[in-house]
Amino acid sequence: MGKEKEPAEGLVKIADQVVAVIAGIAATEIEGVSMAGNITSELIGKLGKKKLSKGVKITISESVVYVDLTLSIAYGCNIPKTSEMVQERVSAAVENMTGLPVASVNIKIIGVELSQE
Repeated sequence: MGKEKEPAEGLVKIADQVVAVIAGIAATEIEGVSMAGNITSELIGKLGKKKLSKGVKITISESVVYVDLTLSIAYGCNIPKTSEMVQERVSAAVENMTGLPVASVNIKIIGVELSQE
């Protein structure tokens, strides 16, 4: 299971799945980004945790988090700039919510989505 932290008050366990959900939500907050499986922000409230973490692989090694994301990008988005924004947002969200340092956020772009207008 994920990382264990032991504050003075007792033991806190953070499951890898929790970190994956945090990363998945943070990634989809960037305009033009959707996770593998076409998760959009409108659907987040209707889906369970497993759907939110689809396309996210978390590895925790020696109290450091490695994140691998599989994403689709909207047509017309600048892929390097959008990817950098995703990396920054995911890293900040995971570190702020879990207290665990993020060593890397690796992104694999698997598709380009056309706008639904």
